[in-house]
Amino acid sequence: MTTNPPRPSGAPAHVDLDDSTLVDQFERVVASHPRSVAFDFLGATTTYAAAGDAVLRVASALAELGIGPGDRVALLMPNCPQHVIAFEAVLRLGAVAVEHNPLYTADELRAPFHDHGASVAIVWDKAVPTVTDLLADSALEHVIAVDITRSLPLAKRIALRLPLPAARRSRAKLSAPAPEAIPWARLLKADPLPADHPHPTASDTALLLYTSGTSGRPKGVPLTHRNLVANVLQGRAWVPGLVEGEETVLVVLPMFHAYGITISVLAGISMAARLVLLPAPENDLVMAAIKRRVPTFLPAVPPLYARILDQAEARGIPLEGIRAALSGAMALPPELVERWESATSGYLVEGYGLTETSPVVVGNPMSADRKPGSIGVPFPDTQIRVVDPEDPSRVVDRGQPGELLVRGPQVCGGYRDLPEETAEAFHDGWFRTGDVVTEDEEGFLTVVDRIKEVIITGGFNVYPSEVEGVLRAHPHVGDVAIVGVRQDDGSEQVTAAIVPASEAPEAPDHESLRDHCRHALAAYKVPRRFEHVGELPTNPMGKVLRREVSELLHRRH
Repeated sequence: MTTNPPRPSGAPAHVDLDDSTLVDQFERVVASHPRSVAFDFLGATTTYAAAGDAVLRVASALAELGIGPGDRVALLMPNCPQHVIAFEAVLRLGAVAVEHNPLYTADELRAPFHDHGASVAIVWDKAVPTVTDLLADSALEHVIAVDITRSLPLAKRIALRLPLPAARRSRAKLSAPAPEAIPWARLLKADPLPADHPHPTASDTALLLYTSGTSGRPKGVPLTHRNLVANVLQGRAWVPGLVEGEETVLVVLPMFHAYGITISVLAGISMAARLVLLPAPENDLVMAAIKRRVPTFLPAVPPLYARILDQAEARGIPLEGIRAALSGAMALPPELVERWESATSGYLVEGYGLTETSPVVVGNPMSADRKPGSIGVPFPDTQIRVVDPEDPSRVVDRGQPGELLVRGPQVCGGYRDLPEETAEAFHDGWFRTGDVVTEDEEGFLTVVDRIKEVIITGGFNVYPSEVEGVLRAHPHVGDVAIVGVRQDDGSEQVTAAIVPASEAPEAPDHESLRDHCRHALAAYKVPRRFEHVGELPTNPMGKVLRREVSELLHRRH
């Protein structure tokens, strides 16, 4: 086994962990910072004291509906104050918050709802018709409708009521009548939950998220209070200079994603930060929020950072003061890091994680020792191994590609009611990430690709991200996804789905693309086919879904 090199500056190796829960963290902040702003929703603010009162009232109302320790409550909302309050109220009862994308269809929700068996769902009123479709074939009994316009500033609420076409369009975008559901406002009228109501413990499940991975089958990932508190404290320790009660976090990542809920919301609450909640990552909303109050911490994804830079330049909005930005979900181009750090005078670093790890396990240090292009080094109290995917007991030599295995307090204990999948996901107590990485002499990791997305052609392995990186450097390529298209003989053909650059005078010539690839890649890695597409399918975080790209190309031929 290779020895561990010295850790770079800004990368702490250890944090003090205890048996506190997310409920303990929230209640501590409410008690110590009652007058501080907890939520800023398009300009309307809520203090921690008001949020704490709302949490106890909603928790009491949920208890009256029969929710108790261990029960699951489904949450389907955009980022808004009601979403955070509902999340904390569920946890206060010792129950489990189950996060779902509010834009999912009934068909997409049916399998998870059947699995978790939630009897109560708290839902954005526009999504209520979708969720009520599940009443007949799930355990769901009560649907609570949330009108997010009630959290808007007074002037904006009045504007939405004006009998004007623009106001009607805006109102329809944000809200819809849901007479068949329990109104959220009714929950806020309940008497507060008694202070002596039992609290959850660190080992209790707090959050249930669903991940399909590469199999397409939804798998429930239970994360305990201990898992999430550990990742919150690891994340806080990773960002130097944070001052409790003085930070502003732009919450633009969706709360139904592990990255958004942990690093944006829960970490923000733990340090009594002002959470600037955006219901959608739209340019106007993002830039208005930054203009109103520059965030000090901005977790996001590379496409969003690029859009912020472009919009800030076009609108003349300064970005100075964004001291720390943590990027995840996809590769962070070094040239984007250079642009961002020049514009903000802060750091932009890449992190890495999975839903099963709460989510962050590796990050670039928030210091001059960062390495753009790398995902960094292990988070505090997190161990890693780089192993032979075919024999995970064998650690590969430093510098050689291998599967990343991780172990730490933020790693889940397995999938919900799926013992076989859990057994496959772990090896001797180590979680198998399914990602191929290399580790350099200084201990920095670089992702090569996902094991199950490796293309096998002529007996050779082709890692899609390597080919994509080469093609993105072509001036006429706006974006690209590399997939393996299966042939009649069972082999796979390396195929590129190309989105032409918007400024390109014409679609890129296929032969010129091949020539471009030949200069940087071995012959077997050069795509045999190029297909032009208008856009690439992505998940809510903006990550390209290669499986859907592959299906699209199969339908074409």
